[in-house]
Amino acid sequence: MDQTIEPLNRVALQLGPIHIYWYGVFIAAAALLGLLLAMREGSRRGLPRDTFVDLILFAAPIAVIFARIYYVAFQWPYYAKHPDQIIAIWNGGIAIYGSLIGAVGTAIVFCIVRKIQFWKLADIAAPSVILGQAIGRWGNFINQEAHGGPTTRAFLEHLHLPKFIVNQMYINGTYYIPTFLYESVWDFAGFILLMILRKVNLKRGELFMTYVVWYAIGRSYIEGLRTDSLMLGPLRVSQWLAYFLIVLGIGLILYWRVCKKDRPHYLDA
Repeated sequence: MDQTIEPLNRVALQLGPIHIYWYGVFIAAAALLGLLLAMREGSRRGLPRDTFVDLILFAAPIAVIFARIYYVAFQWPYYAKHPDQIIAIWNGGIAIYGSLIGAVGTAIVFCIVRKIQFWKLADIAAPSVILGQAIGRWGNFINQEAHGGPTTRAFLEHLHLPKFIVNQMYINGTYYIPTFLYESVWDFAGFILLMILRKVNLKRGELFMTYVVWYAIGRSYIEGLRTDSLMLGPLRVSQWLAYFLIVLGIGLILYWRVCKKDRPHYLDA
């Protein structure tokens, strides 16, 4: 029976020679929903309504470029032999950490130019970012990538997953752990947490650092289940980076609480 399972079509729409891939559809949907959410909250917090529209025009392409550079750099043995595939992003292969590096760097420069407080903008954007990550992981699902190690159909059915997810995890004759789903669920939970913490009135910057810590905790575990990661000593590169971000995030929050007691709060005018 397993031999008859066909993967989902990666092409969402074909217009003559033009192919629109589901991967791109999910990324675009994630960016749009995140933008609308940030615009709404930005207006409430006193930012001009077009702030995040202008930011995403710069941040989105730069984030994609950095995400691809990061991915290619850590998969260089393959791309050194297949240089024509370096720009073939439609086949998948972007790294979340790379996109975050590109997006944060762009946001810092943007805030300097526009004379906007970076931490204020980062706090507003945090829920949008993690929501976008939760949605974007489904692009990995369609491409049958970012999965974990081999498993059995019985294990997947034991998780009470829909049949279409179970079938899509059947790749080249083997079932794999759906780590894309684990991370998507973790990110959705983080989105809910951040939306709740908005009303708690944390100090400025703490909402964004809570996002960083939350995402890094989940990624540090999920990355250990994956089979496509670059190892650095006993751990994967992404795990080392996740542990660094956890320490950095908690350290900054403690520093602000202890040494910067007059730091403004998220809901301050």
